[in-house]
Amino acid sequence: MKQTDLLNTIEAMVFISKEPLQVDEIIALVEEITEEETSITEEEALDLIKLLQNKYMDDAFAFELVQSGEGYCFMTKQKFSNVVNALLKNRSKKRLSRSALETLSIIAYRQPITKGEIEKIRGVGCDYAMKKLLGKELIKMKGKSDAIGRPMLYGTTDKFLEYFGISNLKDLPSPKEFKEEDLEDSSGTTTEEATSTL
Repeated sequence: MKQTDLLNTIEAMVFISKEPLQVDEIIALVEEITEEETSITEEEALDLIKLLQNKYMDDAFAFELVQSGEGYCFMTKQKFSNVVNALLKNRSKKRLSRSALETLSIIAYRQPITKGEIEKIRGVGCDYAMKKLLGKELIKMKGKSDAIGRPMLYGTTDKFLEYFGISNLKDLPSPKEFKEEDLEDSSGTTTEEATSTL
């Protein structure tokens, strides 16, 4: 196999690998796909990797080939970190389920509030939604209630404000500001009905 073909092969391997690809894996894969017609030593594999690293150092590429632990992977160059952060933030927003958003809105408007009070308003359990919101650091525990059993109180975080692009909770729209057509769900619940408990 020609050097150019070997370079392209290794490049493709690293590109599709979900985890950093180790040198011994690269050597084994090269032999496997060429049915052992081509074999390379560890030194040769490292030389090829170095050639690829030099290739991606060029400003024409927004990513580079880097060593991560004992393997190699493609990573976005540091100067594009703001692009990566913006993309991850937008994708994170899309991952919030309807139940998580409903739970978050109740917390935002009624905080501090207990999990039991949230479930009473929604009419269903909210364990998964609460776990998701805590994991994303959109809500946090804010002490304990004086009620029987001293249940935990929850409220929103600074990350919640950043997430929705507001400076403080006063910037949240009042339920009356919502358009009925915007909040009407598939069950026919209107804005007034959906926000009356808030």
